Amino acid sequence: MRKSGLNFPTEGKKRVGILGGTFDPIHTGHLILAEAAYEAFELDFVLIMPNGNPPHKPGQVEATMEQRTHMAELAVRGNAHFRVSDFEKTPQDYHYTYETLEFLSAKHPDTDYYFILGADSLVHFHTWMEPERICRCCHILAATRDRMETEELKGHMERLEREYGARIEPLETPNIDISSNMLRDRVQKGKSIRYYVPEAVEAYIHEQHLYREKP
Repeated sequence: MRKSGLNFPTEGKKRVGILGGTFDPIHTGHLILAEAAYEAFELDFVLIMPNGNPPHKPGQVEATMEQRTHMAELAVRGNAHFRVSDFEKTPQDYHYTYETLEFLSAKHPDTDYYFILGADSLVHFHTWMEPERICRCCHILAATRDRMETEELKGHMERLEREYGARIEPLETPNIDISSNMLRDRVQKGKSIRYYVPEAVEAYIHEQHLYREKP
């Protein structure tokens, strides 16, 4: 049964979620977020899309695009409704979200896209490149995080709907306090990351000597 009150697309159109990020490394919190979106909004599948060279994190990404994409593939192995895309693997300096969404929307007019992001990102959404163009291409699923107050979240949603015509729906998720930065720090200090990431991802990180302290 679909959630009531939502403006779902015309019958016959696909519903595809997009979860972007550096995934440096991908972890259990990412996967739970994607699974929650898939289930709550009856998506056909979710695209896990590592950022090629994110403009908001210049010089901060440690693993290569190939390594981060492979970790994502290892993480979703066995899940038929998760797919990994290396679309943002490009030679250009930056690949902005609006460019990705406009390309996908033009190539797949039979699909409605649901862009998944943390509710805390809504506070800074107006600083993204071409926010109005992003909103034209997708629905936004705002995952509540860090116990953001309901009224505060509602205020951000209403502002973006008013300024950019955004179509935003809250996405209820468990408050899982895991970050890629914390995991890199644990690896560097020789601490375990078991259960924070899928077993295959943990093995790959150690095999590739990722996130170790630089000589």
